[in-house]
Amino acid sequence: MRLSVALLCALVAIQAALLVAPSEAGELQVGYYDKKCRGVENVVKWHIIKALKVNRRTGAALVRLLFHDCFVRGCDGSVLLDASAENPHPEKEAAVNIGLAAFDLLEEIKAAVEHRCPGVVSCSDILIYAARDAASILSNGNIHFDVSAGRLDGLVSSAHEAQQELPDSTMTVQQLIDNFARKDFDVEELVILSGAHSIGVGHCSSFTGRLAAPAQQIDPAYRGLLNYKCAGHGNGNPAVVNNVRDEDYEAVAKFMPGFTSRVRKISDFLDNSYYHNNLARIVTFNSDWQLLTQKEALGHVREYAENATLWDGDFSESLLKLSKLPMPAGSKGGIRKKCSIVSHTLPY
Repeated sequence: MRLSVALLCALVAIQAALLVAPSEAGELQVGYYDKKCRGVENVVKWHIIKALKVNRRTGAALVRLLFHDCFVRGCDGSVLLDASAENPHPEKEAAVNIGLAAFDLLEEIKAAVEHRCPGVVSCSDILIYAARDAASILSNGNIHFDVSAGRLDGLVSSAHEAQQELPDSTMTVQQLIDNFARKDFDVEELVILSGAHSIGVGHCSSFTGRLAAPAQQIDPAYRGLLNYKCAGHGNGNPAVVNNVRDEDYEAVAKFMPGFTSRVRKISDFLDNSYYHNNLARIVTFNSDWQLLTQKEALGHVREYAENATLWDGDFSESLLKLSKLPMPAGSKGGIRKKCSIVSHTLPY
């Protein structure tokens, strides 16, 4: 009996050691959870459909989260982590990450998935599934791709690193090109991914320079609208929709009466309207306007303004490529129980 107990204790100790052993992500696969957690993609999609029925802007937040996660340390869910002893200043705190949202929704999805398949599905995979489904819904199904899964959740999250890695709205076109090149994205892909600014919002602090930019850089009527929206900037930092088509009718009627017929009752429709807006100089960020100052980038802006179907397909492919950015070589990871917390009881 004593021998059996000793043997049992030894087995438990070995199993515990395996559970805390560091792990590295393997090759990503489509259908990775087919046998590990059957139906997980349907669970994610159900939650996304429900959330977007309440607020379509949540979909824009998820698409933005995909980019802001994957561009820093690869797609490892590091943008989801809260401050902790291990990560006292996580990516969420970076100035370039102002306005990130949808964290509560991802925790809700994670809890549902954990109930179904405990300790199996990473938060980083859930984020990719959620962003893919959101993009599909916001584009009426025109944006779609099969998600390769099998990612691990990372251990490290640094606001300083996010500030260094992510493109900033004040960058010149050459700085943008160089920034994207470090992640192996070319000029065309820079222009393609910028098309996501057809949805979502930006804070006034992110386009302060546009409020006084000359007419050759921004339509004066639109500049007046932005100044009106940001009038309280000194006492706060208002959020303004990226796409003037999503503005409230009264504001557009006051500053851009010729545009009122294009204001939509349903906001955040993911399409090629960004390129039309950019050519008309009615975009919020300096980084958007900068695309018109470089020959190749300008050519692609015109190309996607003329061909919505082409952009749908190319944006799908670029999101897929973005979703495959790996963690830094040698990085360890595991499966978090909650997306905002690193748990050392899991297989890291």
